[in-house]
Amino acid sequence: MKRLLSYIYPVSKTISSQYNGDLEITWYNGKKHLNSKNANYSYGSLQRILKFGLKKIELSKVDSILVLGMGGGSVIETLRQDFNYNSKITAVEIDQVIIDIAKTEYGISENDNLKIYCTDAYDFALQNTVRYDLIIIDLFIDLNVPDKFLSLDFWDGIIRSKSSRGSILFNASVGSQTSSSKLDHVISYLRSKVYDISVFDNVNNTNTIVIAKGL
Repeated sequence: MKRLLSYIYPVSKTISSQYNGDLEITWYNGKKHLNSKNANYSYGSLQRILKFGLKKIELSKVDSILVLGMGGGSVIETLRQDFNYNSKITAVEIDQVIIDIAKTEYGISENDNLKIYCTDAYDFALQNTVRYDLIIIDLFIDLNVPDKFLSLDFWDGIIRSKSSRGSILFNASVGSQTSSSKLDHVISYLRSKVYDISVFDNVNNTNTIVIAKGL
C-alpha cells in the first residue's frame, strides 16, 4: 500500500540516531529512500552516484570489496543486482541504528558473502590487516565528510588495506573551502604513492568522485 501511495505523495517515517540525528525513511515514486536532514543516505541520488563510479572499475577482476560507510546498503544492492557481483563484501558502519534499518527495511544482513562490522571506519582502517581489491569510501555525517577521513593517517590505513592490483572509490564531496583544500592534499598524496587518479566533479549534479588505481 505504501508503495502505491508513494506515487501520489511521499510516505515517511522518522527514526532517531545518536550519530546521524533524525533519519527519514521515505517511500517516493515506488522506491524507499533513506535520508538524513539534508542528504540522501541510501537508495536515491547516492545510489546513482556510486553506480557511476562502479562503472569505472573492472569488477570482473575484483575478488573482495571493503565498503566504509555502509548506510542502508544501497551500494551492496547495486553490486549484487546491477553488476552481478557475488564475491565477498566487508561493510563497516558506525551507526547500529542504520545497520538495523538496512536489515529491516532493505533486507541487507550478514551472510556467507557479507560481513558487517559496527565500528568507526577510521579505527577500522588503522587497525585492518586484510587486503581488498576494491575499497569504497562513502563516509558522511549529513552533507559533510568528517575531517578525520581527509587525514593522511586515515589514507595510510586505506593504502595498507588495498591489494597490489586494487582500486579505491571515494565519494569525496566536501562543502567548505578548508575541506576542499584537504581533499586536494589527499589526491596529491595518492599521486605521490604512484596511483592513477581520476576525479569526476558534479556527478549527478552534486558530488565529487575520486578513483585511484595502482599503476
